[in-house]
Amino acid sequence: MSADGNLIRRVLFAVIAIPLALALVWYGGIPLAIVLAIAAVLGARELFDLAARQGVQPLRPLGLATAAALAPMVYGAMISVEMRQWITGAWPYVAALWLIVLLTWVLAARAPTDRPLSVAGVTLLAVAYAGALPVFLLAIRHAQHSLRSWSGAWLVFFPLVVTWVCDTAAMFGGRALGGPKLAPRVSPGKTRSGSTAGVIGGLLVAPVFGALVFPHVGVEVPLWHLLVIAGVLSIVGQVGDLTESLFKREAGVKDSSALIPGHGGVLDRFDSLYFVIPTAAALYHLFGVI
Repeated sequence: MSADGNLIRRVLFAVIAIPLALALVWYGGIPLAIVLAIAAVLGARELFDLAARQGVQPLRPLGLATAAALAPMVYGAMISVEMRQWITGAWPYVAALWLIVLLTWVLAARAPTDRPLSVAGVTLLAVAYAGALPVFLLAIRHAQHSLRSWSGAWLVFFPLVVTWVCDTAAMFGGRALGGPKLAPRVSPGKTRSGSTAGVIGGLLVAPVFGALVFPHVGVEVPLWHLLVIAGVLSIVGQVGDLTESLFKREAGVKDSSALIPGHGGVLDRFDSLYFVIPTAAALYHLFGVI
C-alpha cells in the first residue's frame, strides 16, 4: 500500500478510535483497567512473537497472565485501602517469588540449547514493557480524580496529544526537509530534521492546552511546566519509537502485527507511549500536578 493510502487508513482509524478513547479515559475505573489489561496481553504476545522469529520461545502463559493482572491489581490498590496496604507490604516478596517461579519454569521446560537466558529475559521484558509501563496511565487518571472526570481525562490526553502531534510533525517535517538520518541502522526513514520538527510540534501543544483546555476543566499548570513536559515527552517518545523499531529490526519485520488498520500492531501504536506515559506521570508528580 502507498504511503498516502496508509495515511488515509490511519486517519479513518483515528476518527473512530480517538473519541472512544476519550470517552473511556473520561469514565476511567474498571473499564479503563480492563482495556489496559487487554492491551498488555496483546502487546506482550506481539513481543513474544518477535522473539519466536529469532528462535526464542518465552513462557507465554506466565508472561501473558502477569501482564494482564497488573492494571486491575493497581487500580484495585488505588480504590481499596486494604488492598493498597497489602500490596505496599507484600509486593517485594511477590515479585521475588514470581521471579523464582519464572526461573524454575525455565529450568524445567527449556534445555540449554533452547536459549533459556533469552527465554527468561524476554518473558520478564514483556511483563515490564507491555504490562507495567502503561499502568502509569492509571496514576495520571486516578491519583486525584474519581470516575467520570474531564480533569483526569485531559491530564491523560495531554501527553497523548503531544506524542501524536510529535509523530505527525516528524513524519511531514522529515519528508519536506530530508537531511541526515536520525538512526539509520534502526529506522532508515527517520531524519534529524523530522525529529526536530517533532519536538517543535510537541512543544506547540503546551500553550494550546494551557490556554484552551486545562483552564476549562479546572486544571492549573504553569505554562513553563507544560513546555518542559511537552519537550521532554517529545524526545522520550521518539526514543520509545526507535526502541520498538530496534526489536522489529532484529526480528526482520516491518510491523509487530497487522491488528490495527494502518498502524500495524499494538506495539507499533503504543511504542512511543510506553515511554511517554510513565515519564508524564513522573513529571506530573514532580510538578505537583498529581
